[in-house]
Amino acid sequence: MIKNYLKTAFRSFGRNKLFTFINVIGLSIGISAALVIYLIVHYDFTFDKFHKDSDRIYRVVTNFTFEGQPAYNGGVSGPIPGAVKSQVSGVEESEPFFIMFTTDVTIPANKTQAKFKSQDDVIVTGKGYFNLFQYKWLAGSGKTALDEPNKVVLTSDQAQKYFPGLSYDLMLGKTVVYDTIRTTVTGIVQTPKENTDFRFTDFISFGTTNTNKDLGARLSLNNWGGTSNERQLFVRLSPQTAPSSIERQINDILKKHDKQGSSSKGNTHTFHLQPLDEMHFDARYGAFNGRVADKTTLFELFTIAIFILLLGCINFINLTTAQGAQRSKEIGIRKTMGSSRKQLIAQFLSETFLITLIAVIISVTTAPVILKLFSGFVPYGVTADVFGQPAILLFLAGLIVVVSLLSGFYPALILSGYKPVTVLKSQAQNSDNQTRSSVMRKSLIVTQFVIAQFFIMATLLVSKQIYYAVHKDLGVKKDAIVIVNTNWKTRTASLNQVFINKLKTIPQIDMISAGRDAPTSDDGHSTQATYRDGKKEVKMELGLKFGDENYIKVYHIRLLAGRNLQPGDSTKAFLINNTYAKMIGFNDPRDAVGKQIDDFNGDTPMKIIGVVSDFHQESLHAPIAPIAIITSTNINFNSTFHIALKSQRPNGDEWAQAITSIKKAYKEIYPNDDFDYHFFDETIARLYDNDQRTSTLLSWAMGLSVFISCMGLLGLAMYTTGLRRKEIGVRKVLGATVTQIVTLLSTELVMLVILAFIIVTPIAWWTMNKWMQNFAERTPISWWVFVLSGAGMLLTALFTLSFQTIKAAIANPVKSLRSE
Repeated sequence: MIKNYLKTAFRSFGRNKLFTFINVIGLSIGISAALVIYLIVHYDFTFDKFHKDSDRIYRVVTNFTFEGQPAYNGGVSGPIPGAVKSQVSGVEESEPFFIMFTTDVTIPANKTQAKFKSQDDVIVTGKGYFNLFQYKWLAGSGKTALDEPNKVVLTSDQAQKYFPGLSYDLMLGKTVVYDTIRTTVTGIVQTPKENTDFRFTDFISFGTTNTNKDLGARLSLNNWGGTSNERQLFVRLSPQTAPSSIERQINDILKKHDKQGSSSKGNTHTFHLQPLDEMHFDARYGAFNGRVADKTTLFELFTIAIFILLLGCINFINLTTAQGAQRSKEIGIRKTMGSSRKQLIAQFLSETFLITLIAVIISVTTAPVILKLFSGFVPYGVTADVFGQPAILLFLAGLIVVVSLLSGFYPALILSGYKPVTVLKSQAQNSDNQTRSSVMRKSLIVTQFVIAQFFIMATLLVSKQIYYAVHKDLGVKKDAIVIVNTNWKTRTASLNQVFINKLKTIPQIDMISAGRDAPTSDDGHSTQATYRDGKKEVKMELGLKFGDENYIKVYHIRLLAGRNLQPGDSTKAFLINNTYAKMIGFNDPRDAVGKQIDDFNGDTPMKIIGVVSDFHQESLHAPIAPIAIITSTNINFNSTFHIALKSQRPNGDEWAQAITSIKKAYKEIYPNDDFDYHFFDETIARLYDNDQRTSTLLSWAMGLSVFISCMGLLGLAMYTTGLRRKEIGVRKVLGATVTQIVTLLSTELVMLVILAFIIVTPIAWWTMNKWMQNFAERTPISWWVFVLSGAGMLLTALFTLSFQTIKAAIANPVKSLRSE
């Protein structure tokens, strides 16, 4: 029986090659989108699931509030790990680790030394780390490897990089130097193959803090108030222990030792337990590898995949039911010969299954190409190794079943319901089933074009908002500014001055400023500040930008009142923006000049010497905040150089020459450091990377949805014109023009497209209005976006229909009527 089903299916495919091709392509696109998006979703949702008892592992994180404003930090203060280990009950295992960012590694040898600069995956920890997290030991023992000071455990990949060609056992006892810390290799663990955020490669024993004073000072083991992302603490709770009870105990310890800092003057400082499976998705506390997945984005991706897959299924349903008349006599004869309705349903479902299976094979084959095409969007680590991942195979099997039933069940039900007597009398077109299928077909066409037009409208509005954000006047100059960062380990005030002097000799440079981050960036500092005038007290979080007297000149920030910064202002005076001036009660910037801000950065009073115009400190997602611009003698706040370049001729190379000269000067001062630079306008563009990815995703969704919808429309047009071939011939004989016939054939389908536009417009407006709320400043949702979307879809539909309707209208009527 199955053999007969297959024979009949392939015969049907052969007789209807074009419709089969359209169905396969439509389903292939939908299934490819679903597969690639599932690979991404599966990748992100499997992070760190392989650790034993992962549901009981938590990260201790820190929550702050400053005057009601929340702030978050993924680290803890120095003494907390020791206190948790000795004073908190209900904790089965706990271990801190300290991340040593940008560590230079040296491998001593007999005559030469291998050097590896700026290694970021080096941590200081204890043996409890390997009790919490699963690692396979290749050499050494987890019980003793980190027991003593100045010991290190390496992952297998890192060990091969440091000691190429050696066996793991021979690596034990070798020396590795981290900056100035000399260690001995005591263990090698397998580099994790599973998806994990714990990508650390070098594990230095915690006891090393006792023998290295500088390292001990960086850990701040006695500072209850200091918190840093570099200091991490993980715990595994005992079974049946509630996280809330652990949080309460830890916060009680903090209150006991840091009474003033844990809750003072309306501010709060508390600890919270973050589940391990939430760490990969919680951007508030950051991630070790710099990437935090967004659940909302993943759900949006999945929704898009469902819609595109649905479009392919709708095409299949429409074209299959439309072909019902062509197969009506086949169905009548089969029923007359004794076939039951169940057998006919099985026959039609088997055909759907085969088409779906072919589409899945095409999707699996093209998945690597799609992943490569979207490499800028797809997270690093997502692979199309379908057969090496049982969960992916299970997903594909489920997808084949669901798509086969979704696409094939309704057509099978309709076609198998034809009555033999009716269809054999060639009356299938007048049957109730045919009428019902026609109504369903029209409804599905409208659904297709609702989805397609929604994606068009969303794409246009998102692109319009991003263009507005990137090109809006932020209150600062954006172009022709180069930002050069220096290495915190090697920079000194005297070397920086030499570098500035060299830069001044470069003819393409207009002006130089030394400071910290740019006016608009994703990096920032803030502090508490209080203004008192005898009647009121205004206390708030005040953002900080660090720069010298040239800072506002380089970025063309207007000075509204007062004077500019001077070198001697670092400890007594600063500039504020107009927003802050208004918040403390001065609508006229001139009135704010000379006033004093108390409790700045603790208890330091600062004088307002000038007020500058407002500028955006972050992307347009955030409103303009109160901010101060301050000059500093601290080397960490004046070692980023903001270099304004002179104008460049059209197609000139002056800026390229300037970069070459700047790099040469930098290497003369810091020969062993990498030259780290970028343009300011690139920094601004990066603030909208997520929005750009959303726009790209919507653009592809739009293109695919329009393509699938138009393919289905073309198939229906071919079926309709074929069905009405004799009618068209008669009309032409009676004098109908080509235009009249094209209009006749197109009107019904065009009306369906217009109906879809009427339905989707309010839906798209509401959805995009909600999305726009993520921006503090946004472009208006213009009426022309919807009109352009609807007109574009209508013209595309007419263009698609024209291929078949014009062909039918200009055909010789003799050919269609001669059989009569």
